[in-house]
Parts: sequence; C-alpha cells; structure tokens
Amino acid sequence: MSLMIFASCGASSQNMEERHGNNGNVIGVSAPEGYDSTFPWHEPMGHGVGVMPGRVVWAFEPDCVHWKDGYWWNTDNFNEQLIQKMITDGIASLAGKGTAKEGWSALFMAHNEARGKNGIGYKAGEKIAVKANMNGAGWSGPNDERTANSFTNPVALRCLLRSMVEDGGIPASDITVYDASRNIPQYMVDYCSDGILKGVNFSFSDEGGANDCLPDRSVSLIWSKDFSGETSYLPLCITQAEYLINFANLKGHSMNGITLTAKNHFGSIINSSRNASPVAAGLHRFVSANGMGEYTVLVDLMGHYQLGKKTVLYLLDGIIVSPSEGSTTTINSDNTHWQSAPFNGGYTASLFFSQDPVAIDAVGADFLMNEPTIQRYNSVIRNNPNVENYLHEAGSVADAPSGTVYKDGNGNVVTNLGVHEHWNNSTDKQYSRNLGKDEGIELIRIGQ
Repeated sequence: MSLMIFASCGASSQNMEERHGNNGNVIGVSAPEGYDSTFPWHEPMGHGVGVMPGRVVWAFEPDCVHWKDGYWWNTDNFNEQLIQKMITDGIASLAGKGTAKEGWSALFMAHNEARGKNGIGYKAGEKIAVKANMNGAGWSGPNDERTANSFTNPVALRCLLRSMVEDGGIPASDITVYDASRNIPQYMVDYCSDGILKGVNFSFSDEGGANDCLPDRSVSLIWSKDFSGETSYLPLCITQAEYLINFANLKGHSMNGITLTAKNHFGSIINSSRNASPVAAGLHRFVSANGMGEYTVLVDLMGHYQLGKKTVLYLLDGIIVSPSEGSTTTINSDNTHWQSAPFNGGYTASLFFSQDPVAIDAVGADFLMNEPTIQRYNSVIRNNPNVENYLHEAGSVADAPSGTVYKDGNGNVVTNLGVHEHWNNSTDKQYSRNLGKDEGIELIRIGQ
C-alpha cells in the first residue's frame, strides 16, 4: 500500500481571536500564506471523530478508469482489481492498520465505543444498511438502463460489498443496499450479488415489487425547525439495522451547489411522493446554498439517531465525478475530466473514506470548489461560498451560527458531529492535523 501523508510546507496562520459574523463565517483569523479558495478561511470548527479523529483517506488510482465511449457505468470501463485495492487499502489506512481485516475491526470497535459500547465489534446477525446514491438511475418502473446520468459506481459498490464480506466477516445476507426513492437497475443487482455476494439484499423504489423499500411508520422524521411539508418516515431497512454505511457521490448539484454524504440521506426518507420525497417534505429550501448562518435539514440528518449515529463508515465515490446530480447532467468526456493536479486533464479516479461526516464533506467541498471543470459546468457553486453553510452549522453544532438547537430526532441535543475546515491551498491540500496541530482534519492520500 502506497501512502502519502501531507506534511507541513511552512504555511502558518496568525493566532487571532475568533468570532462569528452575522453571516456565520468565522472572522478575525488570517488565512495561511498562499490560500487560494473561494471559501473564507477559518480555524477548525468542532472536534474530529472516528478511530483516527478527523481522518479522511483519499485513494487515487488513475488507471482504474479506461472509459472512452458508450455508457459510463458499463463495468468493462473499470479495473475491478485496482478498485478493490483502493477499497481494502482505504479501510486499512482509515483505521491506521496494516490490513482491511484489522481496519474493519477497528472501525466497528471505535464506532461502538462512541456509542458507549466499549470492547464490542461487529457480530454476525447484526444488519447493515448501505445507502447508495441512485439519483441518476431513474425512478420506479421498468429497469431502463439507457441513462448517462450519475449514480453510485457499480464496480466500487461491488468492491465495497466484497470487502465487507471477505475482510469484515459480515454475512452477505446481513447487508441491504438501498435507495428509498430511486431504482437500482437489474444489471447492478446481479453484478453486486454474484458469487461470494450471493444473499445481499436490495431495497429501492419498486412499488409492489419484491425489492420495495417500505417505511417504518413508527419512526417519523422530526426536524429542529418547524416548517410546512409532508411527514416523512425512515425505511425498515434502516430502523432494523444496527449499522449504516453512507456511500455517497462526490458531485455538484444544480440547486445547492454540492451533494455529498449529508444530502445522500435525501434518499433515506419516504412519504406519499415515492420519487420526490424531499420535495413533498419541503426540504430543498433548507439545504445549503441560500446563505450563511441559516438552519439546514442536512445537520438534522447528520445527527439523527437512526442515520448519522448508526453510521460506521462514510465514503465518497469520486471515480467519475459529475458537475451536477440526477437527470440534469449527462456525463461525458468534457464535464468529467478535471484540470487541477493531480488529475491534470484525466478522470478523478478517486475514493474517499472517513468516520467523520463533517470532515469528509469538508474535503469533498474543497475539491469541488477548486476544480475548474466543476466551476465551468455548475453555475450554482461557481464563486458561491454559501454552499458550505451546512458545514458551518455541523462543525459548530453545539453553538450553531443560525441559533438552531439541533436535536437527534429522539429529543437529545446534538453537541458534536465532527470537524470542519479548509485546506491550506489547492496545490498542497494540507489540513491542520497534517500541519502538526492537535485538532482539525487529516487528509491521507494513498495510491499514485
């Protein structure tokens, strides 16, 4: 396993008193020399969580993609062996271990310890739900595979599931891959339940079908702010699970600028509008892009006792990155080749891993905000630092800039979700822990 920990390049910041401005930004803090992001500079917000607090692992293997024409999602477009290595090395590195087997064990132990269950790892029979992002795969109905839009990479999903079974010791029958409001195409179901993966369950928008994602009407979503919208419920595959894995896409969004692990849970709610549940619930006006210092439903999802508090692992699929979500953007060569280093005109060919939901989304936001291809094709994120509002709310959740008292959906006040900050510059991509500080994000790059 090739591993690169970003070391200090001598950048420094002045120690100045911090305070929140009316827009929620931290002011009175000088940026390090060379800081070049549209996001305003600030010191770390919140406290890192996970077996290695605040750690985000970035696996980069440019040779894992060789797509030239046809539909991007065709499994022949990817090197499965390389992606499998990205997964196993990523799990090991995230936990600071030498193997994926040791890594999975450490991740479960750390997750359970944070929930007051010391010395306990995964036990066979405990259910695990894997939230994929199938937004671009279409809605319920016939399995129409003629889509060129963005959704979870089928090869990356298969490799994750295989590592869960082979390295994590998790029986395939204990795993359910789900997206409550979108379709999972049959080819993907077959590909991700073959061989050692036989028995993996799939739950999606399949009304009346065998794989229909059904609601648990005893668990409705309670928001920290009163607003109009239809009551929504969580799926049974979540409420019956002991653990979650949040497998989101690294990509832009046509309304909110970015969509990462927090917004991935828009596909975890069910109401009468099976294919547009967040719209019926009235959620989109409380996401991220409108302004700073505003309440956001994303923090409620991140801190929910059935969602964020059950999540043992967060991943971002950055194998092929779309500038926007779902049906709004057709993936092609022009809008998926990134110009910044180390991509240098190639595919992003990356996966990101963390146990810290705030840190992984902060890193994802930095990558998206500083990429010319994303800026070119996504006008909402372009020169719009307000897309990080939810990260400020999440990082400062105990004293949120909006003044909101965020609760976990079960009446308990949320006091910490993780740590939010920005890298020192788009070339070095270093965070506070890379620079020797005791708090903040640590970005570790493995692979090439």
